[in-house]
Amino acid sequence: MQIKDLQPKQGKVDITVDVVEKAAPKEFQKFGNPGKLCNIKIKDETGQTTMTLWNEQVEKINIGDKIKITNGYVNEWQGELQLSTGKFGKLEVVGKAVLNEKSNNSPKPIGVEEEEEIDDTTEKESEEADEEESDSHDNIEEEEIN
Repeated sequence: MQIKDLQPKQGKVDITVDVVEKAAPKEFQKFGNPGKLCNIKIKDETGQTTMTLWNEQVEKINIGDKIKITNGYVNEWQGELQLSTGKFGKLEVVGKAVLNEKSNNSPKPIGVEEEEEIDDTTEKESEEADEEESDSHDNIEEEEIN
């Protein structure tokens, strides 16, 4: 199965995906018992979606892991599909994700903004480069005239 095939309220999902982002874990209390949850972004060659990790899964899964979900369940939250292991599913790390550097899909924490690429060419260097280019055009014109 692939991410593009996932549908809301779908069970028995068996899929292997790469973890590309991980949000900060949140702690909660339910019926007096402490719990932990965390959302991750997962992807395969067909797309990406969110997966919710619960309790011990939060510490087990990291950015850059390749994970296999067996008997998972798809939910929909605020119009977005979310995969989880549900009550009966299984989650295991099966290796490291192979990330495509050309498409800049390197893993990063959820909520971390991309850094802008800074052009460190100074204004003076740009002007000097323009002048050199202009001088070389002048020399070509002089040679053509002679």
